[in-house]
Amino acid sequence: MKLTTHKKFKGDRLMPWGKGTVVSDAKGYVFLSGNTATVDDYDPSKHQGGAVGDAATQWREILAKIKSDLEELGSSLDHLVKVTFYVKGPFPSGGVLSSPNFRLDVLDEFFAEAQSTAATTIRRHRR
Repeated sequence: MKLTTHKKFKGDRLMPWGKGTVVSDAKGYVFLSGNTATVDDYDPSKHQGGAVGDAATQWREILAKIKSDLEELGSSLDHLVKVTFYVKGPFPSGGVLSSPNFRLDVLDEFFAEAQSTAATTIRRHRR
């Protein structure tokens, strides 16, 4: 099985995680990770920088990066199989869907355009 990992940059800085890995012998599966909505000067090695905007802005930026990365690696949202999101609390009624940081409206808006049938997994972010 041939794996090709593509590097992820934030501006001109190399991030410690890859943009994605393409598995050539598995019909070109693409695995993405590390898409975050961070400021331009974000540097994980120095714990510098942080998230941009409100929750809706962050969701839109992350989804746009996923779309862009897939297209750059030769795929598209039409071929998306699974997406996992980690949502930070608070969780007023105990579930992820009750968090003001969970933005189903942004997901609906984004995936309505893509017409993707991807399975979505939403997980609580715990520290």
